[in-house]
Amino acid sequence: MSKLDLDWLGVFVEVYKTQSVSLAAQRRGMAQANASIALNKLRRHFNDRLFCRTSRGMEPTPRAKAIYPELLEAWQRVEKARLTPEVFDPAKAQREFRICMSDISEVVLLPALVNHLGRIGPHIRVEAEKASALSRSRLESGDVDLAVGFMPDLEAGFFQQALFAQDFVVMASREHPRIQKGLTKHRFEAEGHIVVTTSGTGHSIVDKVLGRQQVQRRVVLRVPSFLGVARIVAQTELLVVVPRLLGDVLASQDRVRLFEPPWSLPKYKVKQHWHERFHADPGNVWLRQTMAQLFAGR
Repeated sequence: MSKLDLDWLGVFVEVYKTQSVSLAAQRRGMAQANASIALNKLRRHFNDRLFCRTSRGMEPTPRAKAIYPELLEAWQRVEKARLTPEVFDPAKAQREFRICMSDISEVVLLPALVNHLGRIGPHIRVEAEKASALSRSRLESGDVDLAVGFMPDLEAGFFQQALFAQDFVVMASREHPRIQKGLTKHRFEAEGHIVVTTSGTGHSIVDKVLGRQQVQRRVVLRVPSFLGVARIVAQTELLVVVPRLLGDVLASQDRVRLFEPPWSLPKYKVKQHWHERFHADPGNVWLRQTMAQLFAGR
């Protein structure tokens, strides 16, 4: 039996947590090939497969489940004893971060984030995915590092940080024949509307408030995303309620105008969310701090 290398323990613990050799390698800051080598040595050391590939990822064997508590405790003691805490260096890191977000965040936040990373972390990659019902489980598993947007489903059981408050404006074509000087309550109800059904945007707040105030919207079109809504508005006489920051971006790119809503609509907070399992992960900590630096109080 070969001697047990302490670095192997880190690989074992991370594979057990993430059910993925590639994610374990990322979190250990090592190449996937080296993580695979360490796992193979662990298998020979314990004379057991330890983890087997399934549809849900690398599932632990009974032997791995039995030794996990002891190996985890040993690894935590080793980590605690380290004199110099691990520091994430963006200039040297070759890590990919996965962020789930709404299409609004893609338009408003991603350009600034990518430009910032290009200056300080040239080898860092970002993969954005659409916020969905799966976002919660993907944060828990570590498949996603961070979730950004208005996500009430992530209020409980996750760490969170408010980045900025957002409110709403009404978007119309610059050539709209009946709306030039301002938007009245009567005109709001008389015109046709687009409703965007995507999650993670706070748009459900608009529906609830207008419903309580018995405001009638003549919905002509429902679309699943904000990404093409400005082009539709610019070429029709339809109105759409959009978050203000998104409206500012779209108004600079297409022939649309923004109006203050004729009804009072509440603000909501755009937050970043992460799972407690990765609260102390140096890369995750750095990513959260970067997001706060770029967007908090915007």
